[in-house]
Amino acid sequence: MNTQPLSDEQLVSMMKDLESDRVERKERLSDMEKIRQAVCAFANDMPGHGRPGVLLIGVKDNGECAGYPVTDDLLLRLADIRSDGNTLPPPNMTVQRRELSGCDVAVVTVFPSDAPPVRYQGRTWIRVGPRRAIATAEEEGRLSERRRHRDLPWDVRPAASASIDDLDVDLFRASYLPAAVSADVLRENKRTPVEQLASLRFAVGPDEPVPTNLGLMVCGKNIRGFLPGAYVQFLRIAGKDLTDPIKNQKEIDGPLSSMLSRLDEVLANSISTGSNFTAGPIEIRDADYPLEALSQLARNALMHRNYDGTNAPVRIYWFDDRIEIHNPGGPFGQVSKANFGRPGITDYRNPHLAEAMKNLGYVQRFGAGIPTARKALERNGNPELEFTVEDSFVAATLRPRP
Repeated sequence: MNTQPLSDEQLVSMMKDLESDRVERKERLSDMEKIRQAVCAFANDMPGHGRPGVLLIGVKDNGECAGYPVTDDLLLRLADIRSDGNTLPPPNMTVQRRELSGCDVAVVTVFPSDAPPVRYQGRTWIRVGPRRAIATAEEEGRLSERRRHRDLPWDVRPAASASIDDLDVDLFRASYLPAAVSADVLRENKRTPVEQLASLRFAVGPDEPVPTNLGLMVCGKNIRGFLPGAYVQFLRIAGKDLTDPIKNQKEIDGPLSSMLSRLDEVLANSISTGSNFTAGPIEIRDADYPLEALSQLARNALMHRNYDGTNAPVRIYWFDDRIEIHNPGGPFGQVSKANFGRPGITDYRNPHLAEAMKNLGYVQRFGAGIPTARKALERNGNPELEFTVEDSFVAATLRPRP
C-alpha cells in the first residue's frame, strides 16, 4: 500500500470539492468523538478504494478557510487517536500541519486497514457517501472477507492445520466477545459463532472456518500443539549465572487471559519485600522490584515478539542481582536499534494480538509500556532500566532497589 503523504494539489482539491466517502471537513476540533468515528470509518474503507481517507480540520463546509489555529497541542490530540486504545486495531494514520492555499490546516490521513473490520469502542464505523454509519452484520462480513486477499501479519494468518473445534467457543463468547463488542451491537447480533469468530479475526471466514493464530492464542484448547513458542519460561536462579542452581521454574501457557493472569501471579509472588522503620513510626514495606514494571515489560515481550520465525518462548530469568526478560524478536517497522525505547516511537509486529490484550484489560494505551515501567522503577528507587537490542531479540534488564 502506498503510504506517501498526499501532495498539496491533491489536498487542495479535496478541500474545495464536495465531501465524499474519502473526505471530511471540520471547522474546528469541537467533537473528538466524531473525529474518532471518522478515523475508524476511513480505516475500514467500506467502498474499497484502497486509497486513504482525509480529515481536514480548519476548513469550512464550503471549502473556505476557517482561520482555526493549528497548534502543537491540537496535533498531539489528533495523533493520540492511534495509541489511546479506543480504535482497534490501531489505525495506520498520519497527522500534519499543512498550508493549503494560504490556510493552515490540520490534515489527518488514514490508510485502509489490512485486516478490517476496525472498531471504535466496540462499533464498526464505515463511510456511506459523505456520512458515517455503524456497519450492519452484512457489511462487517464483507469487510472480513477482504482480509484473505492481503499480505497479513502473523497474528491473523490462518493456522492451516487447525479447525474450529480447536477453539474454545464457550470461552470466546463468555469472556472475549463482550469485552470486544459493545453491548448494544451484541443485543442485535444474530450471527453464528463462526461468523462472530471471523468478525474478530479469530477465524478466516464463515465459508473458510479455519482458526487464525490470534484465535488460537486467545481461546485455543491446545495452543502449544499449534504454536510451540506461545508461552513464558520463568526461571528463579540462586546466583548470578545461568549455570547456578535453579530455585524455581515454571512454564506459563494457556489461553491469553489465563496466561497473563498467571504471569502476574508468578511475578507478584517472586517479589521480596523488606520492612523499613526508619522513615517514621509506621512500618513501610519496600519491594525490591515494582510489580507494575515487571508486568509491563513481560506483556510487551509477549505482544511484540516474533512468533513466526522461532519457537523460543519469552524467557524471564530472575537472578539474585537482576531480572532479565528476553523477547525473541528484534525491532520491527519504524522501531530500530538506534531509536528503541524512545518515547513516541512504536510499531506492532502483532497488531491484533495487541488489540486482544487491550480488550482483555492488560493494556491501557499503546506505546506506554516502557515509559510506565521506567516511571515505576524510578518511584521505587530502582536503577535505570537497561536494554540489549539485537536483530533477533530484545532483552530488558532490571536491577533491584538498593
